[in-house]
Amino acid sequence: MKEATKITTPLNEEKVIQLKAGDFVNITGYIYAARDAAHKRLFKLIQKGQKLPIELKGQIIFYAGPTPTKPGYSCGSVGPTTSYRMDPYTSTLLNKGLKGMIGKGLRSPEVIESMKKNRAVYFGAIGGTAALISKSIRKSEVVAYEDLGAEAIYKFYVKDFFAIVVIDSSGYNLYETEPPKYSK
Repeated sequence: MKEATKITTPLNEEKVIQLKAGDFVNITGYIYAARDAAHKRLFKLIQKGQKLPIELKGQIIFYAGPTPTKPGYSCGSVGPTTSYRMDPYTSTLLNKGLKGMIGKGLRSPEVIESMKKNRAVYFGAIGGTAALISKSIRKSEVVAYEDLGAEAIYKFYVKDFFAIVVIDSSGYNLYETEPPKYSK
C-alpha cells in the first residue's frame, strides 16, 4: 500500500492541484460536517445574498452526521453519507470557495465541471467504518443549525483523517477509470 500524503486545512489551490485521483491522504485540521438539510439552508442564504454561518473559503465539508457522543469521546460514530444528495447545492458552495468534500459515491457531471473550474477535490471515505473514522476526530462542536440534530453543521478538529482522492481538480475520476480494470 502506498503511503498517505499528509495535508492540513485550510486548503488552497496550490495544495489541491497537487492531489491526484488515487492518492491516499491523512487530513489534519478543522473540517465541517454537514448533510442535506444544512446544505439546503446554506444554498438559500447564498441565493438571498445573506451571510453564511461558516466560512467556506478553503474548507472541506464531510458529508456526515454524527451519532450522539458517548462519555469520554470527542464525537459519536460518524460515517460518510451518499454524496449525490448534496449535488444540487455543491456548485454554488464551490463558487464560494469550498475546496474539498468528503463522502461516498458518484458525483454529477455538473459538480465535476464545477470542481475543475474552482480547483476543488472530492475525497472518498469508506462507508461502514464510522466508529474508526470517529477516532480521528479530536474535537467536535455544533456551529450552525443546532435544530437539525445530527444534520446540524459540526466543526471537527481531525488528526490523520484517512481518505482517498476519488476525483481530483482536473476531473480525473476513479469511479470511471477503475471499474473497467476489473470487468471481463
